[in-house]
Amino acid sequence: MKKILLIEDDIVLRENTAELLELSGYKVETASNGRAGIEVAKKYLPNLIVCDIMMPELDGYGVLESLSKNDSTKYIPFIFLSAKTERQDIRKGMDLGADDYITKPFNEEELISAIESRIAKSAILHEERQNIGAFPDDNVFNDEMKTLNDLKNFFDDNGKVFLYSKGDIIYEEGNNSNYIYLIRKGVVKNFKFDNDGKELTTNLYQEDELFGYTSFTQNIPYQESATAIKDTELVGVSKQELKDVLDNNHKITLELIQLLTDNLSGARDQLLDMAYSSVNKKTASTILKFAEKLNNKSGEAIRISRNDLASVAGIATETLIRTLSSFKKDGLIEIEARNIKILDIQRLQQIN
Repeated sequence: MKKILLIEDDIVLRENTAELLELSGYKVETASNGRAGIEVAKKYLPNLIVCDIMMPELDGYGVLESLSKNDSTKYIPFIFLSAKTERQDIRKGMDLGADDYITKPFNEEELISAIESRIAKSAILHEERQNIGAFPDDNVFNDEMKTLNDLKNFFDDNGKVFLYSKGDIIYEEGNNSNYIYLIRKGVVKNFKFDNDGKELTTNLYQEDELFGYTSFTQNIPYQESATAIKDTELVGVSKQELKDVLDNNHKITLELIQLLTDNLSGARDQLLDMAYSSVNKKTASTILKFAEKLNNKSGEAIRISRNDLASVAGIATETLIRTLSSFKKDGLIEIEARNIKILDIQRLQQIN
C-alpha cells in the first residue's frame, strides 16, 4: 500500500482529504503545520507528500526547501495544495522543485489523478537512478532539466518575445511550424474551419501554458490556426532549440508526454460534450471554461464575443444567444453588451 503524507492546517480539510485518500487505497499520515510535517516526513518516508502553502510555524515553501536538502526525502514527489492561484505563486513552488500544484477547491478525480501520475513518474525515475548506480555525486541530475517548469524557465530565459493585440492572428493552418510558444500574458485560441466554413475552437490556452506543438522535433505545418483573444505576450523557442534540449534532458520528454496525454484527454472530453451534451450543458460549460482561462475573479464580467462562445460550444451563434437569454431570465448570468457576469456558478456547474 502506497503511503501519503498530508500536511494541512485546516482540520476539516485535512480530515476530509485524508479520508478520501484512504478510501482510494492509500495509507495516510497527517501533520497540522510545516515543522511537524518535516519531522513526520523524515520518520515516515512516504511515497508522496501533499502539502498546503499557507500554514503556521513554517509554510509549504519552507517544508519543500527543507526536505529537498535531506538525502532521505529529496526525491519524494511533492504536490502543493493551495488557494494561491497567481502565476508567480505557482512558479515559486515549482521552482523549488514541486511536482504539481492543485488549487482549492479541488475535486476527488483531480487529486487522485495527480497523485497516481506523480507516483508512477517517481517509480520510473527511481529505476533510472538504480540503473546508473547509486549517485554519490548528484551532478548528473543537477545539470539536467527535470520538470516542465524547468523547460518553461528555459523559454522565459532564451525565447524570442512576440507581442499580439486582441484579435491578431499568431499563425494560420498550413504555416510552417517553426516555433513552440509559452504564454507570458494573455489568452490564445486554436481553431479550425469545417468544410462549410464554420469555425470550431479546438483549444484555449492561458498564461504559463505551452502551445503550437504540432510536432516537437519536425517542421510539420500547423494543423490549426491560433489567435489572441486578448492582448498577449509570448516567448517562442525554435524547433531546433527544443530538439537540442530534449536530446540532452530526457526527463523533460516524460513531462511532455504527460502534457500531450492531458491535451488529448481534454480534446476527447470536448468531442464527447459536443456530441452528447444538451445545448444548455454546452453553453454553461463554455462560459465556465472562458471564466477559468480569462482568470475571471468572482463578480467580474467576462468580455468575449458570441461567435467565440458558440465556436467553443460547437453550436450555432443564434442558438447560443437564445440559451444565454434563457440563462439570464433564470438568474444564472447577467448580460450587458458583450459582457457576461456569472451570478450563480453552482447552478451553472450543475446544468445537464
